[in-house]
Amino acid sequence: MQEARFYEKLDDNKVRCFLCAHHCVIKEGKRGICAVRENRDGTLYSLVYGKLISMNVDPIEKKPLFHFLPGSTSFSIATVGCNFHCDHCQNYEISQSPKEHADILGQSATPEAVVDAAGRYGCKSISYTYTEPTIFLEFALDCAKLAQEHNIRNVFVSNGYTSPEAVREIAPFLHGNNIDLKGDDEFYKNLCGARLEPVKDTIRLMKELGVWVEVTTLIIPDHNDSEKSLRDIAEFISSVDPSIPWHVTQFYPTYKLTDKPRTPVKTLRRAREIGFETGLLYVYEGNVPGEGGENTYCPRCKKLLIKRFGFKISENTIKEGKCPACDFAIAGVWK
Repeated sequence: MQEARFYEKLDDNKVRCFLCAHHCVIKEGKRGICAVRENRDGTLYSLVYGKLISMNVDPIEKKPLFHFLPGSTSFSIATVGCNFHCDHCQNYEISQSPKEHADILGQSATPEAVVDAAGRYGCKSISYTYTEPTIFLEFALDCAKLAQEHNIRNVFVSNGYTSPEAVREIAPFLHGNNIDLKGDDEFYKNLCGARLEPVKDTIRLMKELGVWVEVTTLIIPDHNDSEKSLRDIAEFISSVDPSIPWHVTQFYPTYKLTDKPRTPVKTLRRAREIGFETGLLYVYEGNVPGEGGENTYCPRCKKLLIKRFGFKISENTIKEGKCPACDFAIAGVWK
């Protein structure tokens, strides 16, 4: 247990946490929405510092990051907890665990151990993923600083609900961030217990601070699959930077949202078309390997540059970040 950062003390032993956009006011003896930051005698503590629930070596494409060191592996870690309570969460067993059980599960680890493991497994990056990395930002920050000293990159896979103060703290040590942009404000309120605008603010700020950003939208039938919803998302991304890759991903029934079917491939196909219509240069279909929507093409001459099947790359012809046929600069982190 370690004293948290990003909070202020209030009267009556209360504290206000500003790690994320919820800005929880937490009474003595209580926890915030994430259920892993607790007020003890007027001091806010992180209950998950160095307490990892998961450690794996993943392909970077799994995050998904398609324009960030393609073909490399990423040492992926998580603690329990999340500042959202999405009805469709695919990792609910660990993300919602602290809200359902008083005990904080996990295995003790130090930043040195994490960075050492990443190096031993030949990983080019460390990914803070599976649950929301913002809620264990103190530990992620210590790992990221040490990783950078060892020439290992750092990646967030995030819901984007990080406060501007926390974004500015982590950004100098963060090299990539896949951020979910889930739907409109009603979607966030009804399915996640959050709001849309702070997520947009994080996407803008991450780009402004020089972090490589890719965006994912899990398309759920009858919730965010309308033409308007998809076009609004695509137009926003394009307004920030048309070279931001957009991953439109197939939903499958899980957790509390089992009454909806898998997303039809034709819906993903239409979402991809909408992305290109709004000016986006790179749009990918996710969770449907072999359908063709996961390959990278040159926006200028349409040459196939990276051929993928799921998380595997069978061909990569990008040379020094450019298309070998027409010399068009392909946005991304390539070396």
